[in-house]
Amino acid sequence: MQPVMITAAMVGAEVTRAEQPNLPVTPQEIIAAAVECYEAGASIIHIHVRDAQGNATQDGQLFREVVEGIRARCDVITQVSTGGAVWMSAEERLQSIECQPDMATLTTGTVNFGNGIFMNNRGLVETFARRLRESGIVPEIEIFDVGMLDEAMRLHKMGLITDPVQFDFVMGVPGGLGANPAHLAHMVGCLPPHSTWSVAGIGRHQLTLATIALAMGGHARVGFEDNIYYRKGQLAQSNAQLVARIARIARELDRPIATPAQARNLLQLGRYPSTM
Repeated sequence: MQPVMITAAMVGAEVTRAEQPNLPVTPQEIIAAAVECYEAGASIIHIHVRDAQGNATQDGQLFREVVEGIRARCDVITQVSTGGAVWMSAEERLQSIECQPDMATLTTGTVNFGNGIFMNNRGLVETFARRLRESGIVPEIEIFDVGMLDEAMRLHKMGLITDPVQFDFVMGVPGGLGANPAHLAHMVGCLPPHSTWSVAGIGRHQLTLATIALAMGGHARVGFEDNIYYRKGQLAQSNAQLVARIARIARELDRPIATPAQARNLLQLGRYPSTM
C-alpha cells in the first residue's frame, strides 16, 4: 500500500482557546505547531489563520506570513483553506491562495454546517476551481456529502481538475455526512482510478475513522480543527500529539509514513503551471 500521508489540520475557524487552551492562534504559534506536526509525521499542513483577536480570517497577508514561515523551517506541504468560515464571502475565502501555497481545499457543494450553511453553488465552485488551476495550485476535494462526489466528477469532465484527484472525506459534521464506516466504503468504491483519499473524522470519530482509513489503504487528517481531545474527557496537549498517535498506528499496520517528498510525488504537485 502507499505510504501514509498525514494531514495536520491545526486551527480551523470554530475552535476557541476557551475550548482548547493549546490552540495555536498567532502566526508564530501556527508556524511552530506546523513544524512540530511535521516532526511527528505530518506531510501536509492544512492552514487556517486567526486575526489579532483570535477570530477566523482569510487575510491574505496572514496566510503569506504563515506559509512563508513554515517553508523557512521545513519542506512540509502547505495546504490553505478556501472554505474559511460559513459567514465569509467567496471573495474573502479566495484571499488565502494569494500566498501561492502547494495546495488548497475545494468543496464541491453546499451543505448544512451545524446551525449554518456552507454555501458552494455550481458557479462558485467552478470559479474556485479555475482560480486554483490558473494559480498552479493543486486542489484537495473536500467531500461533506455523497453528492459532492458527482459534482467533483463534473469538474473533472470539464477539465478543471485532473488526475490524480485527492479527496478528503469530512465525516461527522452535524448536517453533513454521518461518521458511518459504511458511507466511507461506498464513497471509496465510487472514486475514479488513480485517486488518493483521506478521512477527516469530526470529534470522537477522528481516531476511529482515521484508523479505518489506514486499514483500507487511505490517508488521514487529524488535529484541533476537527477534534480537541486525545481521549474522552482528556484534552490533547498539542496537534503534534494527535499526529504522533496516528503515525504509531500506521506503523503498527505496516504502513510507512510518507515524507513530504513522497507525498508530493503521490499528489503530483506542480502539474498545473501557473498562468498568472
